[in-house]
Amino acid sequence: MTPPTSSLRSLALSDRYRSDQEDVVANFYVPAFSVATTYSRAVGYFTSTSLALFARGIEAFAERGGTMKLVASPHLNEDDIIDIERGYDVREVIERATLRELEIEQRETVLDGLGLLGRLIAEGRLDIKLAFVEQEGRIGIYHEKIGVFRDAVGDLIGFTGSSNETYGGLMANFESVEVYRGWVTGDGARALRLEADFQALWSNQTPHLSVERFPDVARDRLIELGSDRRRAALPGRDNALTPSPVVTTEPARLTIPEWLTKDVRGYQREAIESWLTHRGRGILKMATGTGKTKTAMIAATQLANVLRQREEPLIVLVLAPLQHLVDQWLTEVESFGVRPVAVYESSQKWLPIVEDQINEARMGQRPIVAIVATNSSFAGDRFQSVLSRISQPLMIIADEAHNLGSSTYRSALPPNATYRLALSATPERWFDDEGTDALIDYFGPIVFELGLGAAIEMGALCRYLYMPRLIELNDYETNLYVDLTSQIARRLSAGDSLRDADPDSPMGFLLRQRASVLGHAEGKLAQLRSDVSARADSWFQLVYCAEGRRPMEPGDPPGANQLRDAMNLIGNQLNLSAHSYVSETPRAERKVLLRRFGTGDDLRVLVAMRCLDEGVDIPDARVGYLLASSSNPRQFIQRRGRLLRRADGKEKAEILDYLAVPQSGTPINFDVERALLKRELERANEFGKLSENYETTLEVLRPLKERYQLMDM
Repeated sequence: MTPPTSSLRSLALSDRYRSDQEDVVANFYVPAFSVATTYSRAVGYFTSTSLALFARGIEAFAERGGTMKLVASPHLNEDDIIDIERGYDVREVIERATLRELEIEQRETVLDGLGLLGRLIAEGRLDIKLAFVEQEGRIGIYHEKIGVFRDAVGDLIGFTGSSNETYGGLMANFESVEVYRGWVTGDGARALRLEADFQALWSNQTPHLSVERFPDVARDRLIELGSDRRRAALPGRDNALTPSPVVTTEPARLTIPEWLTKDVRGYQREAIESWLTHRGRGILKMATGTGKTKTAMIAATQLANVLRQREEPLIVLVLAPLQHLVDQWLTEVESFGVRPVAVYESSQKWLPIVEDQINEARMGQRPIVAIVATNSSFAGDRFQSVLSRISQPLMIIADEAHNLGSSTYRSALPPNATYRLALSATPERWFDDEGTDALIDYFGPIVFELGLGAAIEMGALCRYLYMPRLIELNDYETNLYVDLTSQIARRLSAGDSLRDADPDSPMGFLLRQRASVLGHAEGKLAQLRSDVSARADSWFQLVYCAEGRRPMEPGDPPGANQLRDAMNLIGNQLNLSAHSYVSETPRAERKVLLRRFGTGDDLRVLVAMRCLDEGVDIPDARVGYLLASSSNPRQFIQRRGRLLRRADGKEKAEILDYLAVPQSGTPINFDVERALLKRELERANEFGKLSENYETTLEVLRPLKERYQLMDM
């Protein structure tokens, strides 16, 4: 503040205590600033009279030419804090929190005080910023109380501390305020330090604090209040000694959203009924895009309703393989009326919340606890310790449940889970019968199955065209391919098997190298150029690239990266708006990219490497280019599923599959090559038989089938 008409020295020497309106500034300068530092919480935590006195104090200073800079703590609730920790845009969260406080129905005296603040902001007499603690990924409240005054002649007063004008503060707390006068020996250095601290705070240079500009929409709302409300008289008495009424709210419960109640599909009801008749255990084998997530949440809601009648709580634990899937589940669970706890990254973020909520459920204070965890955090020691102590009814929902069949994860599955629901389009683990059996032993049998053909036929998924592209290897690639095939043949002669090859075995390594040669075939890029050029005016296009780099002979320079080449081709050479989407892409940026992609007027092509396989919800995708070669049925089923989700204006999808093959006449072990190629053609047949143009697919593949005597496929 800068009151130019009176010196701070004379103000500080005044021993008067007058509460009349004209001289309120002379006696409230310390308490006023103290309240100001927590202004954004004043709406909910300070009495109406305190806010009015504070606003009137600033106004009196302003009338004498003074100005004020105010740093306050936003009133962040648990939802806001969790959103910031998840990586949501900080400004959007703070804007939402501030508007929420301003829109709460208030008493007239509070509105009068807010209106006063609005007028001061409009006149340029008051400027506000908001601060919160941000350290090691956790969010805290900025609760510091410091302030400085300077007058026109340069005198300085600094203070620290507060006098809490709430019922609890006045009746139960013991508080103090320290004031340092800049012209007094011993005080001056302290006052200057407080001034420097405030300047660092204002310029967002204080370690572990994040200082944001006051949201424009909230500022406009205050100014609007200032223009709408006429100046009111100062209240005659403070009501701080009147305790605030206790507000009781009904505990959150799982509830099917109103918009969904009329849209539950018949097959979803059938799946839930089947799971319930199997005593709450089983696997739902449902095609990607058919609504497994919503089906699971409806099942959990039905179960919670039954337990509520018995006055028992329900702890729902959702497991997902990746963080972005956890984020999607969090949104889904919230739509059913319960705020879930996200369990990933540092346990310092989630462990106290999880333990508190489980304790509340144990004491009958919380009917539902919802937790969504990544598989890796779930299998960690800290979360396993929490799980082992749960004695209340526990329901496990495993998304992409096939991932839990690995030896690490299946050993972590809790035996105390009464209810178990596994979700997967492909619950059978590829080349891992033991893992598949372990999943069935834990979750129960497949209690409901909805295949891709049935899903398309009933309209749950859209129809599609399938266009295989046969790409011949060049000479360099052919030499690598022949050498790898010869090594595979020797392993087969030694007793190894293609069917049961361990991924970490020598045979597994050779098969991966061979697949890499096929996946990175140079000719795919030339064909991609032709195909993308023909669809240059289309939106919602996905490109799936092979992982890593193109295999090279020992001693040769590292091979090219297909994703980088595809980005250069589409973005630089064809001048189409494109962006990569890979594992290194930050979560916050992924959300932005998917939002841009879904608008249909900004980002035309997403170029991905594996990250768009499992669970990512991009229903608008209409064209997919599969450069990566994979005989893993789960991988190509997931990719096809990304493209077949229904969306407004989407009638059909197009899938272009790039199949690399050795040159005709290549000297190669025929039997081995036939066995290997058969796995590639199984994928093409799987794609083609449910497409709208199966006859075209058969014609394209016929020469290859004839060459390798596979016409029976």
